[in-house]
Amino acid sequence: MRDYERYIRYRTFPTPWCPGCGDGIILKAIAMAFSELKIQPQDIVVVAGIGCSGRLPTFFNTNTLHTTHGRALTFATGIKLAKPDKTVVVISGDGDALAIGGNHLIHAARRNIGIKMILINNGIYGMTGGQVSPLTPQKFITETTPYGNIEPKFDTVNLLKASKASFVARETVNRPIPLKQVIKKSFQHKGFSVVEVISNCHINLGRKNNMKDPIAMSRWIADKTVTQAQFEKIPVQEQNTKYPVGIFVEDKERLEYTELYYKHIVPTTQAETIKANSTAKRQKK
Repeated sequence: MRDYERYIRYRTFPTPWCPGCGDGIILKAIAMAFSELKIQPQDIVVVAGIGCSGRLPTFFNTNTLHTTHGRALTFATGIKLAKPDKTVVVISGDGDALAIGGNHLIHAARRNIGIKMILINNGIYGMTGGQVSPLTPQKFITETTPYGNIEPKFDTVNLLKASKASFVARETVNRPIPLKQVIKKSFQHKGFSVVEVISNCHINLGRKNNMKDPIAMSRWIADKTVTQAQFEKIPVQEQNTKYPVGIFVEDKERLEYTELYYKHIVPTTQAETIKANSTAKRQKK
């Protein structure tokens, strides 16, 4: 058995994903990152919400938690505060993270809590039938935009930059080795980290947009993927159609939230409790 396989819960197979779905690539990349960093399975907590990505914790041989829609980061925050020594990983889809869970995302970034987030962007609400999401490209046809999506999509990287996230990166399922490497680096980061992964949903997005199989969608992703240097040369009006990849933010100076909490808040509350108990004893006398 290859070492990364000890992080995979094979007894829960087969997976529910459509053949050719990028979630399997992401599952392996995360497991390989765990293995190369030699993190013990008992020291890992994988949390997810609802959606195709929400199934991922089922297949990790670690501590896992399946939560309500859009609330994975809130549950993970509680876990990280209670067990700051654990590696807490949140896996969310674009709808889960940026629609119903969008408010939690920006505040987790603002706090810089040491959660590692993998944000899977397949541009659609895949599991629930193919509704438009905050990351669906403009003009794309979905179940809820039969005449084409007229709304601009979020730029996840710029949103997280504005929210003061201390580690922000983007990769694609087309590039599994760079994907594994950037996930590994995000796990080594002390504060809040997000890796956006551009993935495919050829069933609910691709087939409505002349990309009926995973190969066609992979070619589309490849065509839209550029380096940061290439992106800077693209006219501004065309930038919304491309996905620059790489690490965009890596701030090693910001203090992580749980460290601040245990350094400042906990000692203060303990002192106040001791003082209150002493006062109560004197009053009884």
